[in-house]
Amino acid sequence: MTQADPSDETVVQTASDAAEGLIFSRYKQSDVRDCDVTVSFEDGVLEVDVYLNVPDEAVEPDPDAVADEAALAAREAVDELFDV
Repeated sequence: MTQADPSDETVVQTASDAAEGLIFSRYKQSDVRDCDVTVSFEDGVLEVDVYLNVPDEAVEPDPDAVADEAALAAREAVDELFDV
């Protein structure tokens, strides 16, 4: 790791914040029954898993698509950390 590389904790927090930020930009917090963002960063490998449970009446936008977008947003946020 070079001096410019962010810490593993920073990477995980950045990814988590980005994923949650995207989710709550698509849904009101009160519409989300359950949300779990799991992030790990070991040996330079980022893994992001997003679980999202919203009521049936809140199916727009599609929860699976939002979960996928949230995982992608997490990866993009981490990529930006390393591009600085």
